[in-house]
Amino acid sequence: MFQLGKTIVSEEILKKDFVCNLSACKGACCIAGDAGAPLEEAETNILEDIYPKVKPYLRKEGIEAIEAQGTSIIGEDGGYETPLIDGADCAYVTFDQKGTALCGIEEAYNQGDIDWKKPVSCHLYPVRTQDYSEFSAVNYHHWYICDDACTLGKELQVPVYKFVKEALIRKYGEDWYAELEKIASQLEKK
Repeated sequence: MFQLGKTIVSEEILKKDFVCNLSACKGACCIAGDAGAPLEEAETNILEDIYPKVKPYLRKEGIEAIEAQGTSIIGEDGGYETPLIDGADCAYVTFDQKGTALCGIEEAYNQGDIDWKKPVSCHLYPVRTQDYSEFSAVNYHHWYICDDACTLGKELQVPVYKFVKEALIRKYGEDWYAELEKIASQLEKK
């Protein structure tokens, strides 16, 4: 662990390799687990605002879940998260012809209908953040369903922090990321 500004960062994001391998996992992170994607409070308002533009990209089951539960919910841990369909799939999940889970929000973004890509927690994965009163923790989250992503990352030699560069900049800014790169460079020299 090391401190970077008001964050405490796990060295694992510099040392572990990761590249999503959708052809292998089929987007399992969007349909596995027992909770929706973590949301920041401000993101709950964004989801509410963009829902009419995202709705055409969603499955019938997702629309029903959102209209019954809301565009976001409060999870068991007291934090905000995306609603689920019958306690499984994220309500915003769609599937392509090959059965790979995709994000309806991201599809609306890719088509130019909205200017918000997706929840930052999804964009950051496999990095998970936790805000505390004095600092934020930035950690690598290992989930067995991503083993193929770890293998591909190792083959391509892409560390986690480089894989999620855009998301880290979105969350913490360009200056923060530039400092992270300097630390990574120093660690490589050791």
